[in-house]
Amino acid sequence: MAAGQRLICAAGELADGGKGVRFTVDREGRAIPAFAIRYRGRVYAYINECGHVPAELDWQPGEFFDLSGLYLICAIHGALYAPDSGRCLGGRCQGRGLKPLPVQETDGNLFLMLENNDG
Repeated sequence: MAAGQRLICAAGELADGGKGVRFTVDREGRAIPAFAIRYRGRVYAYINECGHVPAELDWQPGEFFDLSGLYLICAIHGALYAPDSGRCLGGRCQGRGLKPLPVQETDGNLFLMLENNDG
């Protein structure tokens, strides 16, 4: 593992449109919940917080997709988000999308690319 990276999980743990992996990032000394999912063959990661209110999206641990496996959904408000961009598609997110995190899939593992305050 290179400097500036933190292992999140084995890449095989993420199935397309399936269960995601929860993890945390450090921001200003606080552990902030985050998650990674796979969609159309690529991995994406976001801060686990609805654009409407600061509530975690998953309705069960790691369950971020709606039943179709095409959209991320807030379990509390029903807001829908595009899995590949975090963009708000409808509902109470009122145009506010998810906050993306830089990740990289290398050698069968998924890594968080650390920024100055991440850990």
